[in-house]
Amino acid sequence: MELDLARWQFAITTVYHFLFVPVTIGLSAFVAGFHTAYLRSRNPAHLRLSKFLGKLFTINFALGLVTGIVQEFQFGMNWSDYSRFVGDIFGAPLAIEALLAFFLESTFLGLWIFGWGRIPEKLHVASIWIVHIGTLLSAYFILAANSFMQHPVGYRLNPQTGRAELTDFVAVLTNKVQLVTFPHTAFAAYLAGAALVLGVCMWHLHQRRVEDDLPMYRTGARIGAIVLLIAGAGVAISGDQQGKVMTEVQPVKMAAAEALYDTQKSAPFSIVTVSSLDGQQEKVAITVPKLLSFLGTGDFNGTIHGINDLERAYQQKYESDPLTRAQTYTPTLPLTYWSFRLMIGIGMSSMLVAVLALWTLRRGSSAPARARWWPWAAVGVTLMPVLGNAFGWIFTETGRQPWLVFGLFTTKSGVSPGVSAAEVATSLIAFTALYAVLAVIEVRLTLRYARAGAEPLKKPDESTADSDDDRLQFAY
Repeated sequence: MELDLARWQFAITTVYHFLFVPVTIGLSAFVAGFHTAYLRSRNPAHLRLSKFLGKLFTINFALGLVTGIVQEFQFGMNWSDYSRFVGDIFGAPLAIEALLAFFLESTFLGLWIFGWGRIPEKLHVASIWIVHIGTLLSAYFILAANSFMQHPVGYRLNPQTGRAELTDFVAVLTNKVQLVTFPHTAFAAYLAGAALVLGVCMWHLHQRRVEDDLPMYRTGARIGAIVLLIAGAGVAISGDQQGKVMTEVQPVKMAAAEALYDTQKSAPFSIVTVSSLDGQQEKVAITVPKLLSFLGTGDFNGTIHGINDLERAYQQKYESDPLTRAQTYTPTLPLTYWSFRLMIGIGMSSMLVAVLALWTLRRGSSAPARARWWPWAAVGVTLMPVLGNAFGWIFTETGRQPWLVFGLFTTKSGVSPGVSAAEVATSLIAFTALYAVLAVIEVRLTLRYARAGAEPLKKPDESTADSDDDRLQFAY
């Protein structure tokens, strides 16, 4: 019971936190990009878009900060045995992320918010670029820690203490899983940021509240759609590479993603499969011949190992050690199967909306934006990449089960022995209630300032009269 509750709590807080991460990474790039464009072109529309998107970025950054802090506390609260086993390795990238990347983001974000008219323009633009670089560095170090859980490298097991000890930090930072996971995550973040820009601008084009602002929102929508398509291509290419590395280091995850029970050569990829309740008898399937072999090995005639063979091999290899012994070494198939497909399908759907938006806005026309489907597409494209990122994270983590550190340490071995089920349940209820409140705040703030749109530029005499409170009044 304690294990199940601890896993539910970590899953809820992790997925909730990760809703903000890709948006903040992607949106910071747009804020910096439009600010730079204004510095080069002196086009007021670029400055207005930078300030407008900067508000949405700051809201999401604040919520991501609050929810992210809870993540690290859980390692000591509910997963103390895991922290004791791998803390020497896992703690290093987390510490660097907090001391370097996070403080880099926070310091220069404050400089950007309060620096309007107070510091040189080039330094001001550089500050928001540093914020964006900080978000990428933060993601890199967090993913380095997670990649060790997927494919442990750069360590040795101390037989006297029973702990994994760091021997090569560079190996941890250059883990083969890390080198394909980071670009995939970065492109997915740009996809989410671009979708938000596209969706908000599409909505304002549909509303047509201020006719003079339509060219500005048309520019924002076009750039958002173009970046979305480029990022989507990057997600697909990096995802292909990630699939091949995953098949190499975690073949059971690939088998679970396809619900492939028997080892096959030239294995097909199933788009949709209906099977018996135990998943072992296929009833209806829509498949693409040989595609799974190519995704996993780069060869259409490659061999993909099935769940049955892998389960037998893992039982024989790991059952003798209490830290690696598990009842089954196969992850939950419905969850891995469908999260994998939802991740791909939702991402591709957002790219389709981007294509439709570019087609609609061709040659400077915004008349088709009055169509009834336009606002629904605006809302849908905003949410799609966020959900796609969430399903991708769910697939990555649940597909690793029953391991906390693949091949070294099972999930049941990592839970805190001195924490009761009642204590975990209490904190689970408290966190869920708190996050529900934060969700309401986040949605209301985002909708409020997204609907308000870009503010008109103030005259020089008006802008110099601003107080510090005026600069941050949107956050109250």
